[in-house]
Order: sequence, then C-alpha cells, then structure tokens
Amino acid sequence: MERNKDSRFFSPFHPNLPSFHFHRQRLRRFSEMRKTTTDRVNQKFSNLTKNMMLSNYLPSGIKMNFKSWLMSLASFSTLTFVFLFVYLKFTSDTEEEAHLHHLPKEVTCPASIPNEPDNSSTITNGGGSIFFLETSDRTSPSFQVMCAVESAARANPHTKIAIMMNGLRSNNQSLPRNFGISFLSCFSNVEFVPLDFKKLFSDTPLSTWYSKVERHGELVDYPTVSDACRLAILWKWGGIYLDTDFIILKNLLNITNAMALQSLYVVNGAFLTFQPGHKFIELCMRDFVKNYNYWLYGHQGPQLLTRVYKKWCGTRRLRDKNSCQGVNVLPKETFYPVDWQDWKKYFEVIEMKEMKTLLRNSYGVHLWNKKSQGKRLEKGSFLEHLQLEYCPTTNNLMKMYL
Repeated sequence: MERNKDSRFFSPFHPNLPSFHFHRQRLRRFSEMRKTTTDRVNQKFSNLTKNMMLSNYLPSGIKMNFKSWLMSLASFSTLTFVFLFVYLKFTSDTEEEAHLHHLPKEVTCPASIPNEPDNSSTITNGGGSIFFLETSDRTSPSFQVMCAVESAARANPHTKIAIMMNGLRSNNQSLPRNFGISFLSCFSNVEFVPLDFKKLFSDTPLSTWYSKVERHGELVDYPTVSDACRLAILWKWGGIYLDTDFIILKNLLNITNAMALQSLYVVNGAFLTFQPGHKFIELCMRDFVKNYNYWLYGHQGPQLLTRVYKKWCGTRRLRDKNSCQGVNVLPKETFYPVDWQDWKKYFEVIEMKEMKTLLRNSYGVHLWNKKSQGKRLEKGSFLEHLQLEYCPTTNNLMKMYL
C-alpha cells in the first residue's frame, strides 16, 4: 500500500492534531530503545575492559570518562535517529503544501476536457463508482492526485468518480477554493464527498475497532485508516477503489470482484473492485479486527488481502490459484507493471514504443508514491510519457506552475 500518502498520526477527536496517546507510546518506545542501547554499551564496555584487562592499565577516572563518553554517544545517536525520522516523515508534505498554497485559487476549464452532461443516462452510480480517498485533513489535491483523477475520468467518462476527503466536514459545506478542486471540478463525472470515519465504519465489522481508536485504545495512522476505509466503502457500496498514485490507462468497468498481484507472493490493495456486501470483503474486515497489528508494516493492507485470499481458496501459494469462489487475482502487469524496487524507471528516459510494449496488458500504472514523491520529472521519461497521454491537462498545468 504502497499507501496513501500522508502518514502523520492523528486523533479522531481533532483531525488537525496528532494523537497524544500515540506520541506517549512513541516516546516510551524511544526511551526504552535508548535505555537498551545504553545498557548494551555498558555491557560491551564491561566485557572489553574485562577481556583486555584494561582495568590494570587505565586509571579509574579515565575509565569513567570513557564510559560516560560512550553513553553520551549512544544517547546522541538515538536522538539523531528520532529527529531524522520526524524530519523525513513531515518535511515533504510541508513543502508540497507550501507550494500548493501559492497556486491560483481558480482554474479556467480547458476546452480539451471532456464535458459530458451529468445525468442518469450517462453517469453510472452505486456499484459502478470509482473511489479515491484522502484520509488526512488535507483538502488541496496535489498534482499527483490531479493526474490520477484526470486519468480515471478520461478513461471512464460514464462512471461517477468520488473523491472522499476527511477534511470536508459535511455535505452542506461549500467546497474549499483551491487550485486542485477547481481543476478537478471541470470533469462532470467527478465529485467531492465528505469522509466521515464514524459514519463509514458504523454497521460494519470494523465498528468495534474504530470505537477503540476513538477511545485512544488502538494506535493508528492515516495509511492504516485508509486500509480500513477502502474495505468499508466496497462492502457498503461496491465499486472500484484506487490509490491516488495511479495513472489509469483503460476503462475499468469490465473488471469485477478482483485485485492484482504485486509479486508472486503478495496481493496489493491499491486497486480493488468488488460488488457491495461481498463475503470476501467481510472476511477481510473481520481479519482486520481480529489480527490487528499496527506495528507490522503492510499487515493491515497487502498482507491482510494475501492471507485472507489464501484462506478463501484453501491454498498456501498464490501462484496455485488466480481465481476461486468468484474472486479474481489479476496478473502483476495489469496494475503493477513496474516493481516497487524499480520505481526509478519512471524517471528514466524511455522510447514511447518500448513503453507501449511494456504496458500492453496494463489497465493502470502504480507509481509507488512512498518511494517516488518529490522526484523531479525528466523530459522524455517514462512518467512524462504517461502524463502527456493519460493526464495531459495536469501535465500542462505542472509545466506552467512548477
């Protein structure tokens, strides 16, 4: 999962503030790490002096000074790790938000945008909807989100595309005035919908888990909430879920009750499509609650889908079952033609013919945002070719304002 994308920690009681419960837990863990590191240094120093019989040669004052120096070094290293972790976790989002803040508030809709009438004869509702999520309180779509939505809207012009945002508090609230919302509103099949966690999880197997989150009884972050949201959405309404770091190449409505391989061993949930009330999604939600483990990366996302599918099919290996009991696992190239380890390929120059050959069986391209965000776009690169063909208006706007 590969995951969406603002990974700051939050409190459901105040979406703009970090969870103090989580930070107490984190500080406790870092304190334990520092204590463990210090104890290990003490032990190693003790063993060193014992084995080399340094005590016979070093005055006690020097030994104590050296030991204090090692302890200080260990503490400094731990604190450096903490500050580096926090810096990497928060700075990229802050810089992007600062840049978005300086963009114009309104966009004149280009004539190149398809603008089909918004009525029941052209727009598919209910189980045919495509859902994107923003689980943070952010309401200014980034250029990457704009490209994902534009590509989906162009490839699926008769399908309603819902961008569900935690930052929108009610259906009666007027939309924020910003560059991304103004641009995406140019597409007649795109709409913005408030994301109310409590309402979404009510009457689902995830309600007990979310009740614990509200009481600060469970640790959680935005990607984990996103993993839960996509399951609840598909179970309640059905349709298609997409991560916001996709570029969609083809119409998706001929795919149903399906997900795709990320590798031979893992199913990824960045793309999911299921009918409402599907038993497989219900089992995923029950596994989410029963085996909840915040600390294992991917445990509530790709690993959950993989282990539930194996149980669903009664198999130990994904390669043995690409379809069973009405659930389909699509080949890797359909949505993940480039491995996450090879994400830099998107920024390398490639011939259009070579790219077309690589993507001949692909419906979408996952960009592995956690790895690729903030990387500069090169002329003639894989990613530029994708943007020029599948989200051309976003690409033009990027050239104008970046």
